[in-house]
Amino acid sequence: MAVYTNLAEEKLRAFLLLFDVGELLTFSGISEGVENSNFFVQTTRARYILTLFEKRVSSQDLPWFMELMQFLHAQGIHCPRPVMDRSGTIIHLLEGRPATLTTFLNGQWKKNPHQQDCRALGVAMAKFHWAGKGFVQERLNSVGIHTWRGLWAQCEEKAEIFEAGLSTKIGRLLTTVEQQWPSQHAGLPRGQIHADLFPDNVFFEGDVISGIIDFYFACTDFLAYDVAIALNAWCFDKSFLPENVKALLDGYRSVRHFQPQEWQSLPILCLGAALRFFLTRLHDWFATPEGAHVIKKDPREYMMKLDFFSQQRDFLVAFQA
Repeated sequence: MAVYTNLAEEKLRAFLLLFDVGELLTFSGISEGVENSNFFVQTTRARYILTLFEKRVSSQDLPWFMELMQFLHAQGIHCPRPVMDRSGTIIHLLEGRPATLTTFLNGQWKKNPHQQDCRALGVAMAKFHWAGKGFVQERLNSVGIHTWRGLWAQCEEKAEIFEAGLSTKIGRLLTTVEQQWPSQHAGLPRGQIHADLFPDNVFFEGDVISGIIDFYFACTDFLAYDVAIALNAWCFDKSFLPENVKALLDGYRSVRHFQPQEWQSLPILCLGAALRFFLTRLHDWFATPEGAHVIKKDPREYMMKLDFFSQQRDFLVAFQA
């Protein structure tokens, strides 16, 4: 979450009149995250999250996101529920941006997740994947492998700022991932994935997950790719954390077992996930507009992960069930 578009109080008050949510008491921008403009909104009834969607999220995809969240919420997945206005409309226009109001989830994200947190995440992700089987509408991964070479072309010339020789290294890794990525016909189970399950998108109350947020990269893709993204996000500090890997995988497998072809593909999916987030962070590092209330994420974190997954292709041997 972040704030790119400023919001005037009088416009927010007028917007809230469309809903049966009470009167505005306070609101404030949320600086965490990188994609959309988000605000805490406190009314006389409850607390909500207002999202103004910026350029990377296509307005054509918003109905799919809203329907997925409604579906998952109805299936018992703890996630925000889109709020309808008095006429049953969910998606509006505010400050020239598509805008939605969703319910607020209690809890805090964990900056340094431990083993029990990773196990809880594995369980929650597998339940998400099972629940998503009933949601049949598909959405192409808008930052899938087919987009990575184009992203790289936009920022290749600037990569040397971070490390000498980085252009050559990333070009080589991109070719490796493209050559070894599973095809759509490889038999890997596909379904609805979150595709951005970082710690700051998972809220806890104590040791219990209270909710998953920020579904605006969700898409239809390999279920194991979601696991690969989570392994990147939850299982490194300044180095690889094998105890977190074991906990996350054990939690996931307690609900859903990997098929053999998924397990075999997981190392290249992990390398691809590291490459995806390196490329988008590198792009956003240079493309984030001046004055945006957003905490930019350093792409160098993912340089270390790229090195690990490219050099330790057999790292999963120790975690075979």
